[in-house]
Amino acid sequence: MSTFIIEGGHKLSGSITPQGAKNEALQVICAVLLTKEEVTISNIPDIIDVNKLIFILGELGVKTKKVAKETYSFKADDLDLFYLESDKFKKDGSSLRGSIMIVGPLLARFGKGYIPRPGGDKIGRRRLDTHFEGFIKLGAKFRYNKDEKFYGVEADELKGTDMLLDEASVTGTANIVMAAVLAKGITTIYNAACEPYLQQLCKMLNKMGAKISGVGSNLLTIEGVEKLGGCKHRILPDMIEIGSWIGMAAMTKSSLTIKDVSWDDLGLIPRVFKKMGINLERKGDDIFIPEQKSYEVQSFIDGSILTISDAPWPGFTPDLLSIILVVATQAKGSVLIHQKMFESRLFFVDKLIDMGAKVILCDPHRATVIGMDHKSSLKGTTMTSPDIRAGISLLIAALSAKGTSTIHNIEQIDRGYQNIDERLKAIGARITRAD
Repeated sequence: MSTFIIEGGHKLSGSITPQGAKNEALQVICAVLLTKEEVTISNIPDIIDVNKLIFILGELGVKTKKVAKETYSFKADDLDLFYLESDKFKKDGSSLRGSIMIVGPLLARFGKGYIPRPGGDKIGRRRLDTHFEGFIKLGAKFRYNKDEKFYGVEADELKGTDMLLDEASVTGTANIVMAAVLAKGITTIYNAACEPYLQQLCKMLNKMGAKISGVGSNLLTIEGVEKLGGCKHRILPDMIEIGSWIGMAAMTKSSLTIKDVSWDDLGLIPRVFKKMGINLERKGDDIFIPEQKSYEVQSFIDGSILTISDAPWPGFTPDLLSIILVVATQAKGSVLIHQKMFESRLFFVDKLIDMGAKVILCDPHRATVIGMDHKSSLKGTTMTSPDIRAGISLLIAALSAKGTSTIHNIEQIDRGYQNIDERLKAIGARITRAD
């Protein structure tokens, strides 16, 4: 288990460029299974989860080639479908939650798709019903081996249909869309997820020859086609990294430029940080955060305490609530954080309390943060990263803290952020990695 050792309390400066979006990468890489022609994808983040998915596709028989930095070509023209029922696949696939998204394209193209129950972050229950209910609606038969925790769907032919999703699941919508593009007839998906990464997937599929309309809305219409071809696609910058760097600049009272953020795809993110009192300036497609000695939380119009909660897109993404919570510990004013969409994601606050933060965990979904306005610094401590998002939040807290902090289990952070220690060192952070 590797460790970060962070000497906190130092200002950062310069610029940092966000990596390609992990959540988009997992979707569009799975989409290469829909065609036997070559697909080239650029701005792929070099992180554990994405590399694991590329490895799984390679084991399945996809010809993968790194053609440039962060750019791969994929060709799924000769697949070994027997791998899907092997013990090796049951082990490989179970370690990556994103592997569920290979099922839709395999079902569409080959009439069958299998997956072990995926693992991933320990952030509470994330069910797969939406995925499989969508496949069943399209005409697939579902089976589940309870002893081996192994799912399967099979169909002689998929047929377009109308469906109303019971939740706007991002991966569920992506999986169903990838199945529907080769189905016979027209499929409509209501209550579809519409976040930018799902829009990117739809745009990529359309470039491959799919006929998807309503992109960007929660009502998608898909006219099935007989086959798809190759294309070139570039992944958006990771909005979670962008939010992380905004929070890091505020917590360390640093001036920082975040490069090439694709501002128009950030939705509410800049606005929520501004509600926290953080100054943001748009400079072309960059975000400039000037040095601030203090940032004051806005209250609601009636004077009541600001509440920040997550919601499906275009609401505020749940992946940044932990960052907002950490930022609130040094704000002027108080904030109520309400995590509605996932369980257990607030359970890292005990580490912040150990560092001196004033946080009241009301229940598993709500925490009240009483900001200290930088009058009292967080104190360095030893902690363990429970998941990707909590891990980066604790890292930001450590960078702002007085003294030295140690973070164990940083493999969790590495799953979502590429070369993070080297990138932070380049802007002045004092961070070392130890095995």
